[in-house]
Parts: sequence; structure tokens; C-alpha cells
Amino acid sequence: MNTTAEIASTSFTSNDEQKTKVIRKEVQLASKEIRARFPFLKHQNAIGFFIFSFSIAMIIVSAVLYLQEKMPLLVLVLSVAFWTSLLHELEHDLIHFMYFKKNKFMHNLMMLGVWIFRPMTINPWFRRDIHFHHHRVSGTKTDVEERGLTNGEKWSFKRLITIADLLFGGILRAAIIRKDIIDAVKSGELTKEQALNFKKVKLYGMLPFTLALYFIWYFFLAHYFIVFIADIFQLNYQSSTFITNQMKWINPLVAILIIPNLFRMFCLHFITSNMHYYGDVESGNIMQQTQVLNKWYFIPFQIFCFNFGSTHAIHHFVVNETFYIRQFTATKAHKVMQEQGVRFNDLGTFARANRYYIHTINPA
Repeated sequence: MNTTAEIASTSFTSNDEQKTKVIRKEVQLASKEIRARFPFLKHQNAIGFFIFSFSIAMIIVSAVLYLQEKMPLLVLVLSVAFWTSLLHELEHDLIHFMYFKKNKFMHNLMMLGVWIFRPMTINPWFRRDIHFHHHRVSGTKTDVEERGLTNGEKWSFKRLITIADLLFGGILRAAIIRKDIIDAVKSGELTKEQALNFKKVKLYGMLPFTLALYFIWYFFLAHYFIVFIADIFQLNYQSSTFITNQMKWINPLVAILIIPNLFRMFCLHFITSNMHYYGDVESGNIMQQTQVLNKWYFIPFQIFCFNFGSTHAIHHFVVNETFYIRQFTATKAHKVMQEQGVRFNDLGTFARANRYYIHTINPA
């Protein structure tokens, strides 16, 4: 015989399933309307490749102008951060096979390109597996994609400094995520095969670009920290000829790719880790997985993650639409989402370590 709690839970789940269907139907309808209004949108592969090519071209132009001393460092950082935010959205669409699904060469070419110009991210072919898993178990302990970006943690200095650092942050979080994965395998929540896939991502997902770029970044920081300390204490410090020669190519690399991508990742990870709920969501309940962050004060972050906080929640309801279509349908999508009870700008999540409910839970 069902207990009162079980009956309430079943009713609640059924209610949210109905709300999800309503939202999904309205979003799909809005998408069809916008495609009918603008017939060129049917050329999805061409649009994706144009955004891909143009974004990379603008990154290269920005780099050349900077190297010719025609673009200041701040403008370079903001420019590259913006254009790589489009490449991030393209990568996400590619992971869902939205461009050149039947043309492996073009598909893989775009996958490689969005990685090379965002080289401090996980190999997108490895990321595909953990991203699909994210959709299946969003907000739970084995959602390693979001947990790796600080989702579910109390706000602290540690969360702040590691939110954009996949390597250092991953090292600090490795033990607790590993324990949760082992527990999930033992309880039957996770298959051994999936756990092995996570291990492969951890071992190989950062090779070769990501790991190399992070070590260059750490070397850069260590070098200038030593120089800074030497200046403060007026020490007679001189860099070796080897280090001086290395800094000739490291300095422009850091300016052109590393700092812009770290800045972009900070904006993206700040938004995504706080718009996704964690820890007390009902498994598979899309209504509880995300909220919409679209207040004006999020705009500085949204610029460099292509309005992610406002539109990504739509993707959880309808996964097979491109990122630019979501920009067109956001107004109608937000209206029905709000009517059905999806949360908007729930700032309490920052104090609740991203928990859905207002109660005391030990954070991850």
C-alpha cells in the first residue's frame, strides 16, 4: 500500500511531466513558426559552418591586429572571449549532432576547430558521453559535467578561483566525485561501463591541448609571481636566457588564447553552475533541473557565454534545436515556462549551494 509521501511524490512527478509536455509542445511550435517565417534557417549545416568560419576568422584577425600593436590587450581579450563563446555553442550543437550528421569529415573538422580555438576545454569527442549523461541524470551525484564546474558547492574562495580552471578544480574535486561514482556503481545507479567512460575522460580528455595550455598558464603565473616578489623586495633577480626566450612566445599565446578563454569560461561556468540545480532534484524531472537567469545584472556574463543563462534551460526541454534558434524562440519559450512554474532568477540558489529546495543539505 502506498504511503501518503509516495502518493504525493507520484502526483508531483505526474504533474511535472504534464508541465514538461506543455512547455515542449509550445517551444517546438515556436521553432516551427520561426523556421516558416525565415526559410533560410532550413540550411542548418551552412549556417553552422558560416558561424564556425566567421568566428575563427575574427579570432585570427584580432590576434593579428594585437601582434601588430593595432589592438589593445583589453579589446583583444573581450573580442576573442566573445567569438569563442559562439564556438562553445557550436560545440554543444555538434555534440548533439546538429551539423553535418551524415558527413563525418565536416562534422569532425568542426569538432576539431572548436576545440583548437578553445584549447583549455575537454576533448569534445570525450565530452559527448558525459554531456549525454548530464541530460539523463542532471542534478544528481553522477552528473560529472556540471559538478566539475562547481555545481552543488557552497560559495567560497575555492569555488571562485577554480570555477574557470578545469585542471586545478578537477584535481581538488577528484576524490569526492570518484567516491560518488563508486557508490553509484555499487547501488546500481550507474553501470560499470559508464564509470569506465568517466575514467577515460579524466585520463585522456585533456590531452594534448588542454593539459599543455594549463601547464603553460601555470608557468606564466609562476614566472611573473617570482618577478613581482623580486621587485617588491628589491631582489637582484634575472630570468635565465632559456626562460626569457620561452616568454617571447608564451606572452602572446597567453594574451591571444589563454586569458580570453579563461575569462569566457569563468562567465560560462558561473552562469551554468548556478542555473542548474543539484542534489535534491527528482531524477528525470526536467522542471527541477534548471532555472532561467535573465536579469539585467547577468548581462556582463551573458555577453561572453552567448546568453546561456537565458536560453539554456530551453535546451533541457527541447534538445534538438540549435543555439541560434533558441535566441529567436526565447520570448515565447519563457512565457510558457513561467506559466508552468519554471523558476526565473532564483538568487537563493547561491546561498543554498544550488539546492532546489530551501532546506539544510550538506553540500558536495
